[in-house]
Order: sequence, then structure tokens, then C-alpha cells
Amino acid sequence: MLKVFCAPARYTQGPDATLHLGPEIQNLGLEGPALIVAGRSAIRLLTPTWQSTFAQTNTQYEMFPFAGECTAAEVQRGREAAHQIQAKIIIGAGGGKVLDAARAIAADLNLPIVNCPTIASSDAPCSALSVIYNEAGTVETYRIYRRNPDLVLVDTSVIAQSPARLLVAGMGDALATWFEAKVCVAGGVKNMRGGASTQSALALAELCYKTLLADGVAATVALQTQTPNAALERLVEANTLLSGLGFESSGLAAAHAVHNGLTTAHGTHAYMHGEKVAFGLLTQLMLESQPQATINEVIAFAKSVGLPTTFAEIGIPNPSPETLQTIATRATLPGETIHNEPMPVTPVMVVEAMRAADAAGQSL
Repeated sequence: MLKVFCAPARYTQGPDATLHLGPEIQNLGLEGPALIVAGRSAIRLLTPTWQSTFAQTNTQYEMFPFAGECTAAEVQRGREAAHQIQAKIIIGAGGGKVLDAARAIAADLNLPIVNCPTIASSDAPCSALSVIYNEAGTVETYRIYRRNPDLVLVDTSVIAQSPARLLVAGMGDALATWFEAKVCVAGGVKNMRGGASTQSALALAELCYKTLLADGVAATVALQTQTPNAALERLVEANTLLSGLGFESSGLAAAHAVHNGLTTAHGTHAYMHGEKVAFGLLTQLMLESQPQATINEVIAFAKSVGLPTTFAEIGIPNPSPETLQTIATRATLPGETIHNEPMPVTPVMVVEAMRAADAAGQSL
């Protein structure tokens, strides 16, 4: 099996990076008209900056306000908006679901895609895939595209204004990267691009985990106090770039499959992707019978930054056997990433592992 490493064509990060968006796009040989698929916060925070940066390059653009959920219907609505302005580039600005929708629109129209995350809540910005939800908020499918974004531009001045919970949720997503990558590499599993992992991808996944442990608390404090610092810059890079490259070029395992299962429980809908992935990671560690020292380290980190470690902390206190069975059945559907684990995994095993994770989270 060939080794495949994938990444965006360019990654740009720093304070006030949005001021350079127009020139960055121009330097890549891209041009407008641009359709900006944007969340409400992005529109509120960045509209004046977009006017300034695109004026520098005489780039025409229109905004497409994102409705809130990355569904097939929302992607269709975006395609129609792009057709109306004869867009030559799609720009996503906002959180993970906004960027997922923007990537889907661009892929359907075979247009370049630029991702501008305004929060560091997931590792989605650098990837060549989208998670599509149904109208009820349950994961419906993954869509994988031919290429990664042409540009990922991360404005840490904007991220510094976001709620700390969003950054912490991104840490939950990133926390699983190293553990899932190791499973996939050890098992010779195909990554998200259909190839084997490279040494560089695994090294980036490990660096991601080490950065979380080193800078997670300080970065959280920086956001809580609105005082950006070097720890926040490193942490944003870990959540966005290191985790993104690590998961896509190495692979996913039980943590993300359990997340997908958790979306079937209505009580979890108020919780973010990374928060559910964090609990999914604890479940994975239990499935794998990882050493207690490893479990303790992960739980201690999670508690230090405010990630959930129990059923109650993801909105399902005292879940019924039926609820757990539904979660576990969804997590173990054919084709799910939980089957990248080194042993056959059944719904019964997932229920037992989730109960063990909840117990550990309560006791440690």
C-alpha cells in the first residue's frame, strides 16, 4: 500500500491574518467573484476587514449567511448562491460546520476553497472532507473530496475573542488524534485518503498531543482573560493544523465512531463535536485496555481544561440501556472507523467501555 500524506496548499496563521486574505488568495493565482459562506459571528466580526482586504485586490465577493447545520439542503442552497454570482472561489468563514458546508459547495462546483476558521473548535479546516448531518442533527455521512483546501487562513486575533469553551472543544477533538493515529498505523489501516500513514503524519499527531499537555491550560486562561499569548498561538496550531494533518493522513478509530453514536442521543445535541470526541476517546482507551497511567493522564488533562469525562457532562446523565444500545449500534455500523481497532468490536463491548469511561471520569 502506498503512503499518502495530504495537506492544504498553504496554511497562514497569526494576529490580524484576515487583513492579508485578499493578497494571499491573489498570490495563489486565485480570483473572484468569491462566495463567502459565513456564520453570524464571522459576519459580525469580519465584514469591515473583508471590505478592506478585498479592496486591495479588486476582488468581487458576496456573502452567503450559513443557516446553522451542514445538511444536504444547505449545501444545495449554497450551490445556487454560487451559481447566481458566477463564483470562481468559495471562502468558508466560521466554525467547523460552516467550513464543512463551504468545502461541500466548492467540491460540487469544482471550485477552489479557502477556509478561514474563526474559532479553534475542531481540526476540520485543513481537511478534504465534510461531515454531513440530517435535519435532526444526527451524523448522516462523511464526504471525502479530491483535494485539500487551497488556503487555510487562521486569524488568532479573532479566535482570541471567542468563548473559551470553543477552544476547549477543539482540544477534545485534537486529544484523540494521537491515539487514533497510533491504532491505524499499528494495524496498517488505510488513512482518510486511502493510503498508509507516513512517519511525518504520526510525528505531527504526537506533537499535537504533547502541545495540548504543555499549553492547554495556559491557552484556556488566555482566552478567558482575553490576553493572547504564545501558548494560545501554539495551541491554535495544534487544534487546527497538527490535528488536521494527523487525523487525515493517519486515520480515525473508536473515538470518532463513538462521537457519531452519541449524536443519536438527543441530550448530547447541546454539546460540541470535540466534547463528544473527548468522551469517545475515553471509551476507546477502555476498549483497548490501555494502561491506567495513560487513562489517568488523559482524564487529568480533560479535567484541567474542562472537557467532559462522564455521561452527565455530555448531556445524558443516567442513560437508559436502550439509549446506550442505540449509541453503540450507531458507533459500530459497517464502515465505521471503530473497525480500525485491532480487535472486532461489538455494540456490547462499546456499552461496557462507555460505562467504564463514565465510572473512571467520576472517580478520578
